[in-house]
Amino acid sequence: MHSEFKGVFPALITPMSSDGKLNESALRQVMEFNIKAGVHGFWVAGGSGESVFLEDEENRRIAEIASDQSQGRIKNIMHVGAPTTSRSAKLAEHAAKSGVEAICCVPPFFYRQSDDAIVEHYRTIASAANLPFFVYNLPQSTQVEVTPALMQKIKDKVPQLVGLKHSALYMGFVREFVNMELNCMIGNSRIMLPALMVGASGCIDGPPGMVPEIFVDIWDSFQAGNIKQARESQEKGAQVAALVVYLKMHGYLKAFISERFGIDCGEPRPPSQGLTSTERVELLKKMKELGVSTPAE
Repeated sequence: MHSEFKGVFPALITPMSSDGKLNESALRQVMEFNIKAGVHGFWVAGGSGESVFLEDEENRRIAEIASDQSQGRIKNIMHVGAPTTSRSAKLAEHAAKSGVEAICCVPPFFYRQSDDAIVEHYRTIASAANLPFFVYNLPQSTQVEVTPALMQKIKDKVPQLVGLKHSALYMGFVREFVNMELNCMIGNSRIMLPALMVGASGCIDGPPGMVPEIFVDIWDSFQAGNIKQARESQEKGAQVAALVVYLKMHGYLKAFISERFGIDCGEPRPPSQGLTSTERVELLKKMKELGVSTPAE
């Protein structure tokens, strides 16, 4: 396993300006808030970052910003997934040139592919960057489950493979991936601590970017053997994560972070929708009930 890819890796949102374009300043501010809170890295331009809604040029610019802003203080894992292998490979090549520490990619989606095609897709993309490579296991969106059997095929042909973000619903595979000597990062922050206890290397999810200090405390407490404290922080983190309603995931992530950090992160890119005024008021109420501070407090 690669020891540098462990801990809390918030899945970064992609802030937008009022005209719907990438808000570079807000992205840098969100990163800096999280870095100062002690996170270990970022999952950049992934699902929480509206990846499939981004233009390739935006993906390339985000990779440059992430590398420049972090200045080696944390590890950036850049998502380069796209509908075609050639597009993903070009994004991977650019990501490497931009200075990110690793890349990640979803399997081919929409049209179901054979295992051999999936392996070749990953082999081509990983070799284009020649950086540590993470598989993005997100069957709820891609309709492709990367099982341990498929992962072994990938491992046999992709020497850059170091781990995965396991966002599939079946947690039992975590232990199997760990036994394959892979960095298995759990993609559900509500069960970060249980995953750590069966060998996961850390957590990658949107909610850790909302309250990074809570999830960093889960990690630090677990590493120190203070399971009681880790459980207390896990409960707090799970309550915050529960505020993110799936059908408006991007809207809730952006609204929470905007209110919490005092940074205008804009609205999600269509077809995703932002929160209604009623939903935003209710979110603020729940944030207050959970003791989540905002700049005005």
